[in-house]
Amino acid sequence: MGNSFMLNCREEVLNLTKQLVSIRSIVNTEGESVIAHSLYTMIASYPYFQANPEHVVIEKTVDDDRERYNVLAYVKGTKGKSNRTAIIMGHMDTVGVDDFNQQEDYAFMPDEWMELLTSEEIPHSIQQQLYPEEWLFGRGALDMKSGVASNLFLLKYFSEHPEKLDGNLVFISECDEEDGSHGILSALSTLKKWKDEHGFDYVAAINADFVAPLYEGDPNRYIYKGTVGKLLPAFYIAGAETHVGAAFEGLDPNFIAAELTRQISYNPDLCNLALGEYTLPPVALKQMDLKTEYTVQTALGAHVYYNFFIHSWTPKEALERLKKQAEVAFQQALESFENSYKAYSNLSGEKYSGIPWKSRVITYEEMDKMLFEAHGDAYVDSMNQFKKDLLHDDSLDIRMFALRVVEQAWKWMEVKDPTIILFYSSLYYPRIELSGETYNEQVLITALDEAVDKIQSVYEKPIKVKNFFPFISDMSFMSLSDDEAAIQAVKDNNPAWGTKHYVDYDAVREINVPVINIGPYGMDAHKKLERVEIDYSMEIVPNMTKLVIEKVLSK
Repeated sequence: MGNSFMLNCREEVLNLTKQLVSIRSIVNTEGESVIAHSLYTMIASYPYFQANPEHVVIEKTVDDDRERYNVLAYVKGTKGKSNRTAIIMGHMDTVGVDDFNQQEDYAFMPDEWMELLTSEEIPHSIQQQLYPEEWLFGRGALDMKSGVASNLFLLKYFSEHPEKLDGNLVFISECDEEDGSHGILSALSTLKKWKDEHGFDYVAAINADFVAPLYEGDPNRYIYKGTVGKLLPAFYIAGAETHVGAAFEGLDPNFIAAELTRQISYNPDLCNLALGEYTLPPVALKQMDLKTEYTVQTALGAHVYYNFFIHSWTPKEALERLKKQAEVAFQQALESFENSYKAYSNLSGEKYSGIPWKSRVITYEEMDKMLFEAHGDAYVDSMNQFKKDLLHDDSLDIRMFALRVVEQAWKWMEVKDPTIILFYSSLYYPRIELSGETYNEQVLITALDEAVDKIQSVYEKPIKVKNFFPFISDMSFMSLSDDEAAIQAVKDNNPAWGTKHYVDYDAVREINVPVINIGPYGMDAHKKLERVEIDYSMEIVPNMTKLVIEKVLSK
């Protein structure tokens, strides 16, 4: 781009991206191990790391059923004596390629794939992007191997020019971002170790996950400060079983579940406003009853869970809001049931007997306390043994494991009237608000604003800074905006906590580094026509990241 402050990095980052895309590093496959070893070998070959081999490590994830690895490296700057340390990070795993069908091998061969696509029937607007000088197609090209390639370029650059670093640079390439985040959660212990050994003062983290248009025709290239949080609230609904020939003598839990989804899915009251930006509303990810075979009885139980984004609400506040919505839904279900029952009685001439049930919504934590008070250690010991035995069932993911625990606990309840039990059933991705409250946050925000202004002067497309990265990412585990009580609500209301599921949120709190996202731009991540725009992703992204690193370290 012919500007003195811009590094000429486009071709190198592009070639690195193609090299990384060619490795099938699909999450939960041995490809995650293959790509980690390839990256480690590459970094270890750089002259700086040949001279300082202990500055790069390949490490197996901890508490993980699978064998996979993170690669971490650091460069110690020689410009001054500062211990200020910036972190650049990105994940090397990808989603699967089932959507490619018979063409799946092409997913890892960008040049051949683009050549093949010229003769395929694809939308005209995408055909216009089949120019290898402008776009790169392929699995992981956008999400997010071009981001890892940008970080690799910067690691190499600063390893060759440590005199430009007034402080230190840490590089993380982590696995398992697309599933359970074992990678970044394992990397936290290495970051802590380096902090203790080398006195690293972590002042900023820059993630390089992908960004995309937010609406049709959106011209903006987005940078994000902080990130959305994600919860998976789940509901176990106990009904009152009856024969379908006596429908009004029981209460079908599917009926309550349907009302619950009507109340919660797409509900704008559950959009969380913070720093001028709203989250998307919740939407159901699963809804089912718990019958295992055909019978003419109504189901005893139903199960629903929802995606739930947060910006400023804590997991505790989210529970309170969801509980209120469930109470509204239950009441509406009962009123609807009652109206139908009365109407049917009028039609048939059969006697209307009233309904015996009332709205009853409790959290898992409330049920657990009730059962402990009623049954004491007998309940606790029995449930602990049940969870221990349940761990042997490999077919259960965290979500189904949590449900089985709730079902088991429900058996101990003496009053088994229709009830909704609310619980969390998966990993909590903490929200991060970057509001400028701390010195490091202020420095990072200022550095980002200055870097954007500088880059915008030489780049024609608009670059826009927003407050919350809108997708789930490993950024969530670099900092914690929640207090102890908020995290306790996650622990107390996840039935799988401590057995099938555990996260050391204290380790996150210990690192607690403000985080932003400067990532490659493209379209259709996780889809067959995934593609990344080369100019912005391979040239603007590394240069903007470099400016931010230098500015945060020079304070």
